[in-house]
Amino acid sequence: MSTSEAPAVSSARFRKRIVTREARIGVVGLGYAGLPLALAFAEAGFPVTGIDLKRERVDAVNAGRSYLVDVPERRYADAEGRLNATRDYAAVSELDALTICVPTPLSKTRSPDLTYVISAAESVSEHLNTGQVVMLQSTTYPGTTQELVLPILERDGRQVGRDFFLGYAPERVDPGNVHFDVHNTPKLVAGITDECRARVEAIYGTIVDTIVPLSSPMVAELAKLHENTFRAVNIALANELALMCDHLDVSAWEVIDAAATKPFAFMPHYPGPGLGGDCIPVVPHFLSWRLREYGYSARMIDTAHEINANMPTHVVHKIADALNAQGRAINGARILVLGAAYKADVHDTRESPSLHIMQDLLARGADLRYCDPWVPTIALGDAVHESVDWSAEEVAGSDCVVMLTPHKHFLEQRHWEQAKLVVDTRNVVPAGPTVWSI
Repeated sequence: MSTSEAPAVSSARFRKRIVTREARIGVVGLGYAGLPLALAFAEAGFPVTGIDLKRERVDAVNAGRSYLVDVPERRYADAEGRLNATRDYAAVSELDALTICVPTPLSKTRSPDLTYVISAAESVSEHLNTGQVVMLQSTTYPGTTQELVLPILERDGRQVGRDFFLGYAPERVDPGNVHFDVHNTPKLVAGITDECRARVEAIYGTIVDTIVPLSSPMVAELAKLHENTFRAVNIALANELALMCDHLDVSAWEVIDAAATKPFAFMPHYPGPGLGGDCIPVVPHFLSWRLREYGYSARMIDTAHEINANMPTHVVHKIADALNAQGRAINGARILVLGAAYKADVHDTRESPSLHIMQDLLARGADLRYCDPWVPTIALGDAVHESVDWSAEEVAGSDCVVMLTPHKHFLEQRHWEQAKLVVDTRNVVPAGPTVWSI
């Protein structure tokens, strides 16, 4: 789509403001994707305003305190005071460009909940200035940018490509990844018009090494969904291999490592206790939900979800089998769970399979304790549980230790060697007669 009318703010003037770092950048949503992005722009020399409705986040940013594992506090110093935060959307009126990075969770029926995107777009629209560039970064179903966000911004007679510019550039954040960040992860960019895409490219080109322009926002939206669906489906295949190997009394990890010696046409994925985080367990459903409107059933996505969602139950059954082999039952057994976060060395518990496993163990009468140096407390049902110390004494006093999240803290201090019984869902505990694998 293109427009024949000249933009109110010329392309040359806009690019000059980008080059000279006069352009004022905004980021709506200061979570796992938004805060690193805001800091990256500030470090690049732009004045940046973060907008978030959570007072604790705004206060932390303005005080230079970090609340994310991927954001060391020294980065605030690197930004040299160019980043500030507010809860007031009126700040939008002072910006040249802004990115919307708000959550897009699933409802209980596994349909996309775009409440936050709609609310953010409406709030931005109320303060939108002529010539502003609005970029959606939230992961969402194909068509959201064009069909949902665009009509909100075009209210009051505004025209995209002339009065404002709209694009989509999905986030590719991997919390805890020390090798890839905002700068060296290629950025997909798309726009409603050619000029929209060009301006999005110009903005992100100041902080990202590699820009990948795409023909439309829908292509970019689908690419993001496909990335996460690829992971979900392949992890489901690894999990099903683990279930099959359990029947055959073979190590799934040995099988996968053997297959991985093939130098082409294979990419190893490994089993685990289930899927966690706000992307891989969630994002594929955006695509299957959208395709149902076209009468298409995404069968592979649904099957992968079923396999992955059942892994926590498989782990609980494995714990029951391991205890039964020692003449014990889950009811009354003192069970120490290692890890509440969904992945190693982060404090994120969103969709964590550990929580499902712990809830099931409690329901079966276990004397449950958990240890996680990243997650000091968790709420399970009506009760709040506190993490216990990672110590040889705690391990020795447990009837069963369950390895769910392989934090470096656990691997560097191998107290599980004191355990009477171990159920290992991550293949990090050396094999032995008292070690059970999933």
